[in-house]
Amino acid sequence: QVQLVESGGGLVQPGGSLRLSCAASGFTFSSFAMNWVRRAPGKGLEWVSAINTGGGSTTYADSVKGRFTISRDNAKNTLYLQMIDLKPEDTAVYYCAKGVTTWTKEYDYWGQGTQVTVSS
Repeated sequence: QVQLVESGGGLVQPGGSLRLSCAASGFTFSSFAMNWVRRAPGKGLEWVSAINTGGGSTTYADSVKGRFTISRDNAKNTLYLQMIDLKPEDTAVYYCAKGVTTWTKEYDYWGQGTQVTVSS
């Protein structure tokens, strides 16, 4: 079955950086778009970023544009999210989510998440 395992979260000071990873299995990773979504404390899921199957097309929420970079390594079945200039409002549990087609913000599976806390 579809498995998505996120890692790389942690506590970081404002202005700091983190790189999240997501190891995917149970489906043909290279055939589906992938997304990152997040849930801040007390809030619903917020879509963050998407990448198409080949990695050549990406899109971002306005709140993270210019600070976050999504990428993927299809040979390793791994999705990444490089985050720089982190802000306290980026504090959330981050989930990678499998897209439903080759290029879409819609997703059907997500992992258990990794906690990112931005605080001084």
